[in-house]
Amino acid sequence: MADDITFADFTLGEKARITALTARMAKRGLADDGSGNVDISDLKRRVERIENAARRRKQKK
Repeated sequence: MADDITFADFTLGEKARITALTARMAKRGLADDGSGNVDISDLKRRVERIENAARRRKQKK
């Protein structure tokens, strides 16, 4: 079975959370003053946890 997940593998709530987290990442990136020192690793970890949950759910099928 493929290890890849698609956007269709996420629940409606997960899609909304990923969209909101992605918007927050973009907002932080825009707030950068040009130094490139914006830390979005906490938001990336949250998205990765959501992706892992969807991946585990898909593998059970």
